[in-house]
This record gives sequence, C-alpha cells and structure tokens, in this order.
Amino acid sequence: MILAESGKGTDGSITDGSNDLMTPMARSPAPLPHIHTAPVDTPMPRVFRHRLEYIAARAVLGLLGWLPLRLARLICEGLAVASYWLWPRLRRVGLFNLWLAYPQWSSRQRRRVLFGNFRGLGRMLADFASFPRWNRGNIERLIVYDGFEHYTEAMRKGRGVLFLTAHFGNWELSSFAHGLYGHPLNFVVREMDNPLLDLMVNRYRCLSGGRAVYKHDSARETMRALHRGEAVGILMDQNMLPGEGVFVDFFRRPACTTTGPARIARKTGAAIVLGLVIWDAHLSRYRLRFDPVKWIKREDPEEEIVANTANFTGLIEEYVRRYPDQWLWVHRRWKTRPAAEPPLYPV
Repeated sequence: MILAESGKGTDGSITDGSNDLMTPMARSPAPLPHIHTAPVDTPMPRVFRHRLEYIAARAVLGLLGWLPLRLARLICEGLAVASYWLWPRLRRVGLFNLWLAYPQWSSRQRRRVLFGNFRGLGRMLADFASFPRWNRGNIERLIVYDGFEHYTEAMRKGRGVLFLTAHFGNWELSSFAHGLYGHPLNFVVREMDNPLLDLMVNRYRCLSGGRAVYKHDSARETMRALHRGEAVGILMDQNMLPGEGVFVDFFRRPACTTTGPARIARKTGAAIVLGLVIWDAHLSRYRLRFDPVKWIKREDPEEEIVANTANFTGLIEEYVRRYPDQWLWVHRRWKTRPAAEPPLYPV
C-alpha cells in the first residue's frame, strides 16, 4: 500500500512474477466513474492540471501493469536510477540522513545504500501497477508470510489489532497482499492534492478488499474499526510538526513522532503487531513479516504514551539497521527539532 503518504510529506520530499502472470491490458481496472473534482471557484488551470496528471498516471500504470512484471521492474528501476542522478535535492537529503544515522560509514557505503533504496522504489512502482493481476491463487509468487502466527494471536484477543508499519520495503504491498490472503485491512492514508489521482491510487490499494481511512478522520474511524474487531494499518515513521508528536530517539537522535497509535492502543486495549514488507533477494520475492509488540506500562499516562511510542520507533529502527537500503531515506525524518536545538538540515 502507498499506505499513508502518496505524494509529498510535510517537508516536501516524496514519501513514495513471471511472464505467465500477466494478462492483456484489456483486463486492467474498469474506467473510473466521472467525478466533479472542483467547485465553481476553483481556477481552471488547476482543474486542467489535475486532469492531465490523472491521464498521465493512468496511462503509466496501465502500461506498466500490461507489461511482464520483470520488464516493468527493469524499466522502473532504470527510471529510479536516473532519478538518483537527476534529482539532486532528494539525493542530498538521503545522503545527509545516512550521515546522521551512520556517521562511521564511508561516503561510498552511504551512496551504495541510497542507490539501492532508489532501485527499491522503482521496483515498488512496477509492483503497484501490477496489483490488478494478483489473486489468492498466485499471490504467493510475489509475497509470502513470515511470522503470521503473531498476527493471528493478536486477532484472537478480540479487541482489534493495530498494524504498525513504516515506509520500508514495499509498504504499499502489505495491506494489498494481506487482503488477498483473506485478511482485509483498514489503513490510514493522507488525501492527495489531486482528487482524481487520489481516487485512482486508492482503487488500486483497495482491490483486495481493504479500506482507506483518510488521515483527517483517522482517530474516529480507527476506534470504530477496532471496536468491530478489525485491524488498522498505520505508518508511524514520518516527521511530525511541532506540537503534533513527541521526541523519541531514532538512530540516537530525537525525532518528532506521532503518539496516535499509542494513545489509541491505551484507550482501546487493542493488540499491537509490527508488520513490514521486506524484499528478500534470496527468494526473489517479498516477505510480510509480523512481530508482536508488548505494551509498556507506566504509572503516569503521558509517560506511558511516550515510552510506548519510543518502543514502537525502536522496533522500526531495528529493521532499518538490518536492511538499511529498504527504508525511505529521502524523507527529512529529523526536520522538527526540540525548542533549544538549531535546524539539522542545510537550507
């Protein structure tokens, strides 16, 4: 799933088989219903731009989804490699983040990891375009479960499940594949600026029965889903604006992090799992890895929220350290600073 942030983050950075699995383009998703995308006072240039962006994106996804997956991946990885060289701002952010996290590494090590990260983003685009081709009968060729017993144990508790995840590996694939395996997921997303693109992207995301929950209404809808005993996926590895999160350590540096998952879990008693989609080069496919998350109790409610937020972030960090080329380094994760600290990122 482009599980939460499809488009741009708070800092302006992007947040993002074999041939016989492919079918002709004629089986691509049905045409979208007509939508009135703008009120009468919306400037026409914006409406026109939205339609052009939608037409271009729909054509690209349709073409990539029609091509054999190996060829589509090759093309998208090539475009991603080109972006590495042609998009210097993102490259600089990624390399600076890697310097913050791994100051002991050589410049060559950091470039190699970031280069692999860009290739992974290209692979992710090709895989996203192929979503309409997958079903319960063939999804194991793309992704397999790892630690699924932790998810089933969490569901057996009967209070719903918070599915914590991150911009790691192919995060768009987690809810999609989970749904095809018979476990549709609610997942929190940020509404895109272009409503036509927003509808199209969410149609792809929801092809396996999942449900997109917009961020502005996520607290209420998440509570309702948990009360129904359902699972809700939440990305929690992005920088938060001042006043919207708390500072917890991420790679030994304070990072402003959302407390939403911890507050919801404390209020509802929902079980918590960490779910990450990992590209396994040895298997030549992905693994949807689940880990149980224990709740940390404190006497003070706010201390409890901070302690668990720090724990969630630490678990994500463990996987980033294990697979450094699979996390989204081009996001300014440490942009928001504590009040007494100067900015970290160069202007």
